[in-house]
Amino acid sequence: MNSGRFILSQVLDLVDRKMLFRLVERYDAESRVRHFGCRQQLICMAFAQLTWREGLRDIATCLNAKSETLYHLGFREPVAKSTLADANEQRDWRLWEDLAKILMRKARSLYAGEDLGLELANTVYALDSTTIDLSLTLFPWADFRRTKAGIKMHTQIDLRGPIPTCIYISNARQHDVRWLDDLFFEPGAFYVMDRGYMDFKRLNLIARAGAFFVTRAKDNLRFSRQRSLPVDYPAGMRSDQIGKPTLIKAREAFPDLLRKVRYFDTETQRDLIFLTNHLAIPALTVAQIYRLRWRIELFFRWIKSHLRIKHYYGTTPNAVKTQIWIAVAVYLMVAIIHKELSLPGTLHRTLQLLSVHPFEKMPLHELLTETDFKPLDPLAHNQLLLW
Repeated sequence: MNSGRFILSQVLDLVDRKMLFRLVERYDAESRVRHFGCRQQLICMAFAQLTWREGLRDIATCLNAKSETLYHLGFREPVAKSTLADANEQRDWRLWEDLAKILMRKARSLYAGEDLGLELANTVYALDSTTIDLSLTLFPWADFRRTKAGIKMHTQIDLRGPIPTCIYISNARQHDVRWLDDLFFEPGAFYVMDRGYMDFKRLNLIARAGAFFVTRAKDNLRFSRQRSLPVDYPAGMRSDQIGKPTLIKAREAFPDLLRKVRYFDTETQRDLIFLTNHLAIPALTVAQIYRLRWRIELFFRWIKSHLRIKHYYGTTPNAVKTQIWIAVAVYLMVAIIHKELSLPGTLHRTLQLLSVHPFEKMPLHELLTETDFKPLDPLAHNQLLLW
């Protein structure tokens, strides 16, 4: 008798069946499918992400170990390695991209009230990319060096979380700055980027949209100062200047005023130079906004360390993108559960508990919330002691 529901089933309840059905219809993902639908594929891949399965055979073996478990998860036949491989290679990966974007919107609404640690009401986004190395022999379509293959995951995260708001997967050859051509910028928001995104033509796109940017200046920057502002020297500020690029081409690409802030970082004992198009906020706030950019590095590290996006279950572009987008969806599910249940500790703690108890039958909140453990007193009995 089924006295409860599996932890894995409760996690996947975040994916509404009607919503998934609409996505399946949009991409015609279940035509001529008899028993292994998109939800079964999602269950297999989410299980693999949560429990760090090594390959398709490992996934099938673990799920098929108990037939009654499969039945209650919604399977009518044992999971076949070849069937899962075909689904990853043939079903349109954009279905899982749309699913992850729906979860992004839900997670962002939950984390919207998070404190940035700054007196700033604006939304702050961080932009960066990470390169995932691949085997050139297995992934010849992803070559970017003579002996190496890889793909690049361009990511924008809302720093009140951090929750990814936009992800784009490209060949590793593509330069980071070209991604800015395809982004839509939110008026009034800040976009924090490293110096790899410093291109005056692209930065002007952000300014024209009514948004603001904070980025590191390149070493060869030529800047013409028009006026200087007072600085808080004890706080690390060294200069705060307003002006324009010196070179004619740069000034044509960005005709508006720029602000150059020099900050001395006591931790690294280095002078850091920032550029922004916001002329009113304190100079120290500019440096503090850029310091928040490290959160996107933590996001990349978390994804690579705790989910399967470095070892792939398929070698085609569709299979790789399917695995990445389902990994992102699993990250968002964990983030949503962590926030909705107001769980203690970090996302890593929540993921660890989910990874070792996927087939427990107990309420999700009982597994994840902390309780005070009180061992039974061996002397607590009804009979009185003789001695």
